[in-house]
Amino acid sequence: MADKKAPSTSEALTEQINSLWVEVLNVWQNGVFGIDIGSIIIALLVFGAFLVLRGVLSKYILSRLHRWTSKSNTSIDDKIIKALAPPIRFIPIILGLFFAAQSLNIDGMAAEFTARLVRSMIAFTIFWSLHRALEPIQHLSKNMERILTPVMMSWIFKFLKVLVIFIGAAVVLEIWGIAIGPLLAGLGLFGAAIALGAQDLFKNLIGGLTVIAEKRFYPGDWIKVDGVVEGIVEEIGFRSTRVRRFDKAPVYVPNSDLSDAVITNFSRMTNRRIYWKIGIKYSASREQLTLIRDEIADYLATCDDFEKPPKVSTFVRLDSFNDSSIDFMIYCFTKTTDWGEWLAVKEEFALVIKEIVEEKAGTEFAFPSQSLYIEPMPTGAPEAFSPPK
Repeated sequence: MADKKAPSTSEALTEQINSLWVEVLNVWQNGVFGIDIGSIIIALLVFGAFLVLRGVLSKYILSRLHRWTSKSNTSIDDKIIKALAPPIRFIPIILGLFFAAQSLNIDGMAAEFTARLVRSMIAFTIFWSLHRALEPIQHLSKNMERILTPVMMSWIFKFLKVLVIFIGAAVVLEIWGIAIGPLLAGLGLFGAAIALGAQDLFKNLIGGLTVIAEKRFYPGDWIKVDGVVEGIVEEIGFRSTRVRRFDKAPVYVPNSDLSDAVITNFSRMTNRRIYWKIGIKYSASREQLTLIRDEIADYLATCDDFEKPPKVSTFVRLDSFNDSSIDFMIYCFTKTTDWGEWLAVKEEFALVIKEIVEEKAGTEFAFPSQSLYIEPMPTGAPEAFSPPK
C-alpha cells in the first residue's frame, strides 16, 4: 500500500494559525474569572466615560454654580455648594461602577458583591452629604444662639455629626449582612464594663455641660482660676477646656475643675477700676490740699474717658495721715475695658495728677523719710564719769 502524501508547508502553517486563533478566542472568551476581555474593555470604557463626566461636572457645572452663588447677597448658598460639592463629585464614580458592572453580565457571588459595593457607596454618599450639610445648617441656626449659647450649639452639632456617622456605619454594616443589634448589645456590655474606669470622663463631660449651662465663660473670654490658670479661653471641649496663657502656652483644664472652681471673668467687666493712693508732703497747706482735690475731681468729671456717677462710684478724698505723707484716695472707673486702652488712660491721668500737684498747687509728692534730731548737751553740765582702768 502506498504511503499518504505529506502535508505541504502552507497547509501546516495554516493549521498552526488556526490553532493560535482558537487559543486567542479561548483567552478572549474566558478572560478573567470567566468574563470575556471584550466585556472588560467595554466596562473600563464605561467607567472612564463617567470619570470624564466627573471632570466636566467639577470644572464647568460646579465652578459655574460657585460663580453664581458668589454674586448673591447671602453667604449661605456658597456654604451649601461648598459643603455638597465633594459628595456630588463622587456620584459619577458610583454611576460608572454600576453601569460598568451591568456591562460585564456577571452573576453569582461576584454579582452579589458588586451590588452590595454599589449600595454601600450610595449609603456612604448620602450620609457623607448629611454630615457636610450640618455646617451650613449650623450657620442658618444662628438665631438659636439667642436661646442656647454658641458653645451649646457647637456641642449639639458635634453630637449630630457623630450620630450621622454612627447611623451611616450601621446602614453599611446591614448592607453587608452584619446584624447591628447583637453588635450594639455587645458594645453595651463592653461599655458597662469600662464605665467604671471612665468615671472621670463622664464627670468632666457633666462639668462641661454645667459650665455651658451656667454661661460662666465663652471662647475668647479672659478668665482667671485661682491657683490654676489665667488666660484667654480658646475652646470648651467635651473633656477639657483649652486656655491660652498670656505667654502663649496652652493649658488644658478638666471641665470638672472649672465647674467647681471660683472663676473671675475679666471680659465681663462693665468698667475697669483705678484705685490709687498718692502722698503729699506734710508741708502742704490747707489751700494746696483743697486745690489738689478739686482739680483731680474736676478732671474726672469732665474727661470722657471716665465713667460718671451714679453708674459708678467716684471718690477723690484726703484719706489718711501716713508716716511721711498726707494721703489722697483716688477711686474711679474708666469706660473702656480693653487693657491697652486702659493703660493709656491711666498713664495720661498720672501725668495730669503730677501737673496738678507740682505746677498748679505748687507742692510736692512725699516719699518715705525719717528725721533725726540731735540735741546738744546743756552748758555747765558735769563731766561724764570714767572709771579708772
